[in-house]
Amino acid sequence: MQDNKQKMLSGELYSPLCSLLSNERKRAKALCYEYNQCHPDQKGKRQQTLSKLVNRSSKAIIEANFYCDYGYNISIGSNFYANHNCIMLDAASITIADNVMIGPNVTLSTTTHPLDSDLRSQGYAIAHPISLDDNVWIGMGAHILPGVSIGKNSVVAAGAVVTKDVPDNCMVAGIPARIVRTVS
Repeated sequence: MQDNKQKMLSGELYSPLCSLLSNERKRAKALCYEYNQCHPDQKGKRQQTLSKLVNRSSKAIIEANFYCDYGYNISIGSNFYANHNCIMLDAASITIADNVMIGPNVTLSTTTHPLDSDLRSQGYAIAHPISLDDNVWIGMGAHILPGVSIGKNSVVAAGAVVTKDVPDNCMVAGIPARIVRTVS
């Protein structure tokens, strides 16, 4: 029988309230708190704390405040920038390629809950991975929902709610986000 962490990582229904996952979230919240409390001049300390939290390249910049659930499910490529108040709910993997920019107040959430109210009231969840390909730009206040992949060179307009995959070289906008034009 799989434990809840194995179920979470394999995209099955799981209970995030189990002690193992609760403790792992507590660790991540403590590291996020430490990271967010660093003085802007303490770049070395901030980078050390970030290295304990996420898998990243050396050229990743995340402005405070940053929040995540676990951290270990986040992989960040080179030349990454996330503006203030970035939230990455990473019960499943969040894979970010190279040269990605994220505006302020953006949420990437891999977690959702069952439609069945009995399962929901018992606290069950399910997680689906998110991926951002090379040269993606996510505008301020956008929300990327579970299971979404955003293709190479694509742009998500400010305030968009992305519920479906975005092909390469597209700009999406709106709620739900729809393709509004091609980009190069």
